[in-house]
Amino acid sequence: MSTIIEQIEQQIAKLQTGTVKKNTGNIVAVADGVARVNGLSDAMYNEMIEFFNGTIGIALNLDEDQVGCILLGDVSELKEGDEAKTTGRLLSVPVGRGLLGRVVDVLGNPLDGKGPIDSDEFYPVEKIAPGIIVRKSVSQPLLTGIMPIDSMIPIGRGQRELIIGDRGTGKTTIAIDTIINQGRINKVGLASGDKDFRPVYSIYVALGQKNSNIARTIDVLEKEGAMEYTTIVAAAAADNPANQYLAPYSGAAMGEWFMQNGMDALIVYDDLSKHAVAYRQISLILKRPSGREAYPGDVFYLHSRLLERSARLNADNGNGSLTALPIIETQSGDVSAYIPTNVISITDGQIFLETDLFNQGIRPAISVGLSVSRVGSAAQMKMTKQVAGKLKGELAQFRELAAFAQFGSDLDARTKAQLDRGQRIVELFKQPAFDPVPIETQAAVLWGMQNSYLDAVEVDHISEAAASMKEFFSARKQDLLGKLRKAGQITDDLEPDLKKALDEWKTTFSA
Repeated sequence: MSTIIEQIEQQIAKLQTGTVKKNTGNIVAVADGVARVNGLSDAMYNEMIEFFNGTIGIALNLDEDQVGCILLGDVSELKEGDEAKTTGRLLSVPVGRGLLGRVVDVLGNPLDGKGPIDSDEFYPVEKIAPGIIVRKSVSQPLLTGIMPIDSMIPIGRGQRELIIGDRGTGKTTIAIDTIINQGRINKVGLASGDKDFRPVYSIYVALGQKNSNIARTIDVLEKEGAMEYTTIVAAAAADNPANQYLAPYSGAAMGEWFMQNGMDALIVYDDLSKHAVAYRQISLILKRPSGREAYPGDVFYLHSRLLERSARLNADNGNGSLTALPIIETQSGDVSAYIPTNVISITDGQIFLETDLFNQGIRPAISVGLSVSRVGSAAQMKMTKQVAGKLKGELAQFRELAAFAQFGSDLDARTKAQLDRGQRIVELFKQPAFDPVPIETQAAVLWGMQNSYLDAVEVDHISEAAASMKEFFSARKQDLLGKLRKAGQITDDLEPDLKKALDEWKTTFSA
């Protein structure tokens, strides 16, 4: 009997009392993935709100008498009168190398059935972008493996380059090719043992796409061996608008971890048109006033605060970078619509894809006249500058002349030569999907064209000749390509070797 009393006394002695303050409220209305809650007087903007069944909401509207929350996850059990409480935490996602090779949702939960995510570090989903003082100008190339882009519209690490065009013009293909190319460069660079080599890790945000399309993208990346350097954040078309709204910010947080830790990352937002539509849905349900094209007034801030998070940091802050490739879908090529003009003004250039070119079989269907890179040329490799300096001007001139030549048959010799030259460049730049070309091979092929090795080939066979040339260099001239890669430019010592190699190729190719 005494032992029981002693045990009770010990338990009483251990008891610690104190007051716990909780800010709780009740759901007033719930519909379309949005809950209105009253009683949450201490709620902060973007704070996580927890409901009785564990469902998480994000406080977006802070009205006088109630809080408007967007709901994440399964909301079928929630009903009027259910309890909600503030958590005092802003929405955060897991970050780190443990996310590489994984497919996750907007909260960082695995979707690929490969077990839990190996990460114990979290970054807030919404974060203020790095300021001017900690940034550095773009000076390192981010190679896409796509010849017309690397030679005429180069992208640098830390840049934001918009990919814009109508539906079905190959926007996603360009982004996937770029991710595949990073995987290939990483493998070669890491295997070389070069201490100065900096791999690029990729984050692909799939927004509002069909699950079958996302699965196809994952399959391509796995086949090409790029998935081990890539994280996929998926918010499919079937997900609620809240998930689609938050997905790009979650992806940006995952990319920022690499940048803040002195590494380089690439993030693709595919696509921000659907992101703006999801935000418009949420805003209209939250009774926010609509403006132009029924979008809310802060839709510009929606994308600007996202894309500003991409930067190149200076040496004092680790030299890391986050490069962004946002994708925007246009309607009938209208780049003057609300969302396209917004994102064009936020980014450092755009790659514009034309439906007409795509239908003519010119793929990638890049419009040279409307595409521009405002900072990438500062990061372009010297060997590419040597062989591609005049290409953009020649191709733009060809487009003008081709339109003019349709009206008359009598053309002088100079105009005919320019048209022939332009047609050859167009054919040379045709490239199949998911087959990025190493930068040294690009330089060798372009040097061959600049030095008249393709002049004798019929225009219809230029693509075939270029493919043969690429294959020849990669199969037989690996040593020469290695020297080119190491030098970073076509030196006087390498020119005779290139000439000798191309003379040898000429004997093997017959159209």
